[in-house]
Amino acid sequence: MNRLLTYGTVVVLAFISAGFLLAQSNSQAGTWKLNVAKSKYVNAQAVKNEMRTVEPQGAGAKISFAGVAGNGSRIAWSYTTNYDGKDSATSGAGVPMAADTIASKSVNANTVSSTFKKAGKVVRTSTAVVSKDGKVTTITSKWTNEQGQPASQTTVFDKQ
Repeated sequence: MNRLLTYGTVVVLAFISAGFLLAQSNSQAGTWKLNVAKSKYVNAQAVKNEMRTVEPQGAGAKISFAGVAGNGSRIAWSYTTNYDGKDSATSGAGVPMAADTIASKSVNANTVSSTFKKAGKVVRTSTAVVSKDGKVTTITSKWTNEQGQPASQTTVFDKQ
């Protein structure tokens, strides 16, 4: 009886620990609010406000953006990825560069690189890095704007 109780306790603790570790394995997970004051834009229009939500799903996540673009248009788009570098379809309004797919790949525990494509052509690249304390995500993006100039933005998101 004593062995059975000990075995049962070990099994329960193992399941609890595994669940906790899986929940913590995606440092990108959570709801993030754009910090407009800390974000920077070069040859690009600034965003007025934006929320980024990363919901773990299996080996990957569903990433959603919602807010208002600099021109007043609505931002409401999302995609689901396995962080395997394979193209994932985008849906919604305000997808950067009107990309129809995004290929995201986990670089390390705190970094994800993404390639935005439209009709199979790369139109933008981004790298999202979560700070060591897990409170800030900085996304650095590069592309060519409509005037043919190199454009970039560094958007800073605070965890909510």
